[in-house]
Amino acid sequence: MSTSSNFFTWEHQVKALWAQADDLPAAELVRRMDALAAQAPHPALAAFEQAGARDSTGDEAGAEAFYRVALTAGLDEPRRRQATIQLASTLRNLGRPEESLALLDAELAQRDEWWEAVRVFRALVLADLGREREALSDALHLLAGHLPMYQRSVRHDAAALLEG
Repeated sequence: MSTSSNFFTWEHQVKALWAQADDLPAAELVRRMDALAAQAPHPALAAFEQAGARDSTGDEAGAEAFYRVALTAGLDEPRRRQATIQLASTLRNLGRPEESLALLDAELAQRDEWWEAVRVFRALVLADLGREREALSDALHLLAGHLPMYQRSVRHDAAALLEG
């Protein structure tokens, strides 16, 4: 079997496991993901999925370590971006919002399919830091783009929140 074929088979197995995740006990999800990670085509992919399994089962401290390994090991795009967002969320849950905000702020410049997720998690962190008006402004800027009308007005009001 070719390397790309192995990768796609592995990816399919990971997706299938995530599809079952809500129906599995936490320990079983982690056990199965660790078994799949042992077969991963790259260490960064293994660590990324192991982080996600721990994160989704409430083991934020364990997830943090795996996210950092995944990011250091050369995680590909868009997984690098996804891992950064997930690590930022984990750090927020671990009570380290300043660290979380720094990660998210570094991701703001890249406008892609993950940009809105960056802004949503950034708004949550800002609220944790007592910067509720800035958090609401961020959330309203995001929401404005999805409104059928009033986009300009909502963006104006969102900017005004930061002035007063």
